[in-house]
Amino acid sequence: MKIWPMRFLADMGRKLSTSPRGGRVGVFLLSLLWTVSSAATPMPRRLTAYPAGRVAVVVCPGGSYSWLDKQTEGHDVARWLQSEGISAYVLRYRVQGGFAFASGIRHIVRGHQYPDAQEDLQQVIRWLRDNADSLGIDPNRIGAMGFSAGGHLVASVGALADSASRPDFVVPIYPVVTLRQRDYVHRRSRRALLGEYRRWSQRWRDSLSLENHVPDDMPPVFLANCKDDPIVHYHNSELLDSALTARGIGHKYLQFEHGGHGFGADSAKAGAEAIVWKKEFLNWLKDVQIR
Repeated sequence: MKIWPMRFLADMGRKLSTSPRGGRVGVFLLSLLWTVSSAATPMPRRLTAYPAGRVAVVVCPGGSYSWLDKQTEGHDVARWLQSEGISAYVLRYRVQGGFAFASGIRHIVRGHQYPDAQEDLQQVIRWLRDNADSLGIDPNRIGAMGFSAGGHLVASVGALADSASRPDFVVPIYPVVTLRQRDYVHRRSRRALLGEYRRWSQRWRDSLSLENHVPDDMPPVFLANCKDDPIVHYHNSELLDSALTARGIGHKYLQFEHGGHGFGADSAKAGAEAIVWKKEFLNWLKDVQIR
């Protein structure tokens, strides 16, 4: 849908969505336009769209690469981004699955493991770029935001994928980072990502320990976590921060004393201190001239 009336209505919808009185009307108009345009541009079935402005973010929920926290770290985050004029796309990337995690079938059947989730995200990044004009987004302002294991996912694609398949900015929130350092590794994520047998391989552990693989051309990174995180050791984020600093990669790192884990964009779950990450993220987008 590249004809001028679609662009005119899209621009109107974006303006209304960020205005005090026209917010709901604008969001409705953008959603309607998305429905019409997606009929001509079929969306990957694992993607749920929350259209808004020219900046776009693929949201990757956490869940130890075993399941997905689709609500708190997925759709709720996307609705918040949409309310701020940022188009959001929730990705239901392939994971091991709760049954495989709880049963012994994972010893027999491969299930979903590396590189399935990474391929899902790369496919979506390419699809968004290829269809940016009809979607009303900027192909050079497509980011990826992930929580917990989803943070590992977005950072791994940002670090290891080719330029056509990686995001323009990366936002890991309380992420899994290392798969090799015994004191800090999140073992459940490592087992689900690598599988029952590769998880014992030092070569595979090293290959996806992100602190070892920050390239010189890594996209800018916004990173946040809490020191009282009971699930993913807070040193994971410190390892990534140190690696980014050593490589001279532009990034912002926020470490909070309190907030725990799994709060997404929910202020009640995060508490007054950690929820500041949302405001800081929006400011950072302006600082790096993305928004």
